[in-house]
Amino acid sequence: MAMTTDEKADALGRVALFDGLGSASLLPLGEAATETTFADGDALVIQGQVGTGLFVVVSGVVRIVQHGEDLARLGPGDYLGELAVIDREPRSASAFAVGPTRCLALASWDLFRRVDADSSLSHALLRGLALRIRALTEQHHH
Repeated sequence: MAMTTDEKADALGRVALFDGLGSASLLPLGEAATETTFADGDALVIQGQVGTGLFVVVSGVVRIVQHGEDLARLGPGDYLGELAVIDREPRSASAFAVGPTRCLALASWDLFRRVDADSSLSHALLRGLALRIRALTEQHHH
């Protein structure tokens, strides 16, 4: 059954990238998000292609692959594709569904339209990206 706007907003609110946002910010994002399903092995994104959106995993598992090497597995509440959306550069890795996977997709134009209208969304995105950079930096030091 398709998710309602409220359910999409709730799912987005559980993602670190949108941490701290209230319903006034999350509901328009939920309205803009498209529910997408993938079968086992389906590609969400392909390394080297220009990205036009980011994905939030709602259910299932996504395998991240860079130059043929498995980098990570993402599950519910994780997100991917944010870098290509922000810098409009080619995707730095590929992502494949592991078993049936459901995601919310946010197109770059929808996300930027909301960012332009809502400064709290801009702040949340900056915090979320900073957290991801810190986590990657700490990973490389261990």
